[in-house]
Amino acid sequence: MNFMRNPLPVLLLALGPALIFAPPSARAQGPVSIESLLDEMVRYDAVARWPSPQYTCRQASSYDRAEVAPDKPGWFGNADNSQFIRTEERDGHRENVMLDADGPGAIVRFWLTTDARREGVMRFYFDGAAAPQLEIPGFDLLASGLPIERPLVAPHANYAPGKPGGNTLYLPLPYAKHCKVTWEERAPGQMPPRYYQINYRTYAPGTEVQTFSRAQFDDARDAIGRANTTLLNPPAFGEGNVARFEKTITPGGEDALELPAGSAALRVLTVKVTADGSMDAALRGTVLRATFDGEETVWCPLSDFFGCGVGANEVRGWYRTVAPDGTMTCRWVMPYEKSARLTVSNFGAKPVQVALAARTGDWKWDERSMHFHTNWRQECDLPVKPNRDWRYLGATGRGVLVGDTLAVFNHTRAWYGEGDEKIRVDGESLPSHLGTGLEDYYNASWAPVVLYHTPWASAVRADHISSVGHNTFTRTRNLDGIPFTRSLDFDMEIIHWRDDARVNFAAATYWYAFPGAKAAAPPSPEEVARAIPAAYLPMRIAGAIECESLKVIAQSEGLDVNPQDMTPFGNGWSDERHLLAPARQIGAFAELRLPADAAKRLTLYATKAVDYGIVRMSVNGKTAREFDGYAEKVLPTGPLDLGVFEPRDGAFVLRAEIIGANPKTQGPKYLFGLDCVVLSNP
Repeated sequence: MNFMRNPLPVLLLALGPALIFAPPSARAQGPVSIESLLDEMVRYDAVARWPSPQYTCRQASSYDRAEVAPDKPGWFGNADNSQFIRTEERDGHRENVMLDADGPGAIVRFWLTTDARREGVMRFYFDGAAAPQLEIPGFDLLASGLPIERPLVAPHANYAPGKPGGNTLYLPLPYAKHCKVTWEERAPGQMPPRYYQINYRTYAPGTEVQTFSRAQFDDARDAIGRANTTLLNPPAFGEGNVARFEKTITPGGEDALELPAGSAALRVLTVKVTADGSMDAALRGTVLRATFDGEETVWCPLSDFFGCGVGANEVRGWYRTVAPDGTMTCRWVMPYEKSARLTVSNFGAKPVQVALAARTGDWKWDERSMHFHTNWRQECDLPVKPNRDWRYLGATGRGVLVGDTLAVFNHTRAWYGEGDEKIRVDGESLPSHLGTGLEDYYNASWAPVVLYHTPWASAVRADHISSVGHNTFTRTRNLDGIPFTRSLDFDMEIIHWRDDARVNFAAATYWYAFPGAKAAAPPSPEEVARAIPAAYLPMRIAGAIECESLKVIAQSEGLDVNPQDMTPFGNGWSDERHLLAPARQIGAFAELRLPADAAKRLTLYATKAVDYGIVRMSVNGKTAREFDGYAEKVLPTGPLDLGVFEPRDGAFVLRAEIIGANPKTQGPKYLFGLDCVVLSNP
């Protein structure tokens, strides 16, 4: 995706062309429609005012139905797939009901995933119609037949046709009276795992809403195209006043910047930090505090505030951008009625140099205006047993939840994110937002997670494919913001694949609220000052060229060659992965291209296992050696000398071919795995 990045120095503060949106007071209050919702989506001002028309936000999902109460068995159930409201017989087929909601309302986020088996039909019924207005083949929103394009509909980072994965729809689907979404299963045998989350708004009775139809969609095509373009290229705000400072802040010190007095709004905040030593520690130890109209509503380490977690990780989102050079830009609109002050405090052990620029613009403070909040909390060395609900935010008052950043340090080489989000609004007993897994909440699917960037949700750091080390997710809410009138409690379950694991959890939560709203947890400077674990660095064989990084130029029919995480089998594999070829017959082969410009000795490192076959290795068509891949348990082979070869056309072509199996080999018998190759002078 071509997101706009801000490569300019911090003090230029993106002085490009301005894109000014009219405030709500200047807009006629018409019916809710696809176009009005898209307009709301791309107005930064919109989330800073209490919603009009008012709505509640809820979530329908495939969560484990055993989760009924914290004091009942099943509260941490993990059977979060293929769960539906009910099953209906309709026109000779069985439809599983995913959503059944009275209107007026609108679907504002639809996430789903499954394995490679996608047989079936999804149907959308609006306003009680007997026939569906939308039919989508397969468990795949990309197959809607609507020309929407990214990012309003987007595949997950690891999505590929014919493989496990999913996608997320952000095109709003409004309805005046009622909405029902169903899934008709057509896969033979037992239903494959079907996961889904549907976030939807319900407006007050009497709110005028134009129900989704193909005709309305066609009328909104220009608005849809504009929204996609805008979301991929967040506009610069070039009006108003700029206040700035460039200061060196010593350990234990702080510096403050007063913003212009009177009714106004901070519209763009840009920060660049430099320091000697670890930038991870410098950014986590430097805390941004913001006081609006006498109330301190923001207290957060800089890197967490901008969505990075630990480190200056690149972020490409709608509300925040962190450029490769470390320049951090925030576009949350932060209004105030009389006064505002930004304070930067250094809780770290070394001085930091901070260049900060704050651009303010006009704002008419009214009865719908809210202050911006960010709260941060961290707990380290948490045992994952017993399972628990870990608190992101407990808030009282009246406001809207608009996002969060989760930074995890995982001490164990296994997935940490089986837990579900649980969000209670205004004292609910059963959360109205009960999810299907941590990665699903952040618009990913199937762990572990690779890096990805979208306007609304991103994974910006993952130290290792096994998920050991530092990991960071961030999600911001727009149309799917969650209003609350008295309280909001936001928890995430901690459920790990390993019962003996430990994790560090740190969450920054973003929300708007009316004056007087409070977060239950106070600031925690002692956690900010805690030493940050070093990034996890996998073992690497000196000079290794990883086979999983080489181009596969040929493979036998039906063979699907892919990287495999080897950390469950112990140490000994370079980069802790190898290239697995799940062959099933003699003659199965894979060919890899290894660029080279001179004669070299080739040394191969491979894998042995109980179900591995005998492999013949060839280089440029010439047999190099054979080796028996059998072993009683999974083991690295150690170095295997292939000999000295001259490159052809600037490369070596390595061919691995199954030629037999050891009599002791079990199971499929013909698998093979290639770890890496080392080139050395003859």
